[in-house]
Amino acid sequence: MGQKNIYPNEDTGLRITPQKWDELIYDNNTLLIDTRNTYESKIGTFKGSILVNSSNFSEFPEWVKKNEKKIKNKKIAMFCTGGVRCEKASSYLRKIGFKNVFQLEGGIISYFEKTKNKSKNWVGECFVFDERVSINENLSKGNYDQCFACRTPINNKEKNSVMFRKGVSCPNCYETTTTKQKKGFEERSKQISLAKKKGIIHIGG
Repeated sequence: MGQKNIYPNEDTGLRITPQKWDELIYDNNTLLIDTRNTYESKIGTFKGSILVNSSNFSEFPEWVKKNEKKIKNKKIAMFCTGGVRCEKASSYLRKIGFKNVFQLEGGIISYFEKTKNKSKNWVGECFVFDERVSINENLSKGNYDQCFACRTPINNKEKNSVMFRKGVSCPNCYETTTTKQKKGFEERSKQISLAKKKGIIHIGG
């Protein structure tokens, strides 16, 4: 987050097990905060959650600053993919004086593992940082791929768009990347494809 003197190993929000999570977020005094980036939240999140909608986790402190008056005296329930980001985010809130800070133990993945989303409080899929791109509540590979150019998760509708070119562009970035950038992405895509055919691992592929 670019913040000094944050010690997640010493002081974080209270960890809430997946089995107890639904009970916490049903409380009207609880604000549910999705600490993930926009491209993660857009494909799935908990019902009623407040989206930080950052492009980078380093933007979280500024988001807190803008919203501090509205959230300071509430119960704060935070969640992220695997629980790691919340360790840092909740530690930051504790440092600046927030008292009632909670976090989903093990993150969304653990919630799926332990509850199977029986309550249906989660809507959509969960972005993951591996070749699966997204997973559903059964922990199976989801319906999303990823645009190489902007790293945004893309569904079948977006892949059918005239603005989608595998490895080059998608509807989310087609108008924001230059012709030069697109040519660069296209060349890289070709090199990855050639390396794959030859059985060679392409750096960054």
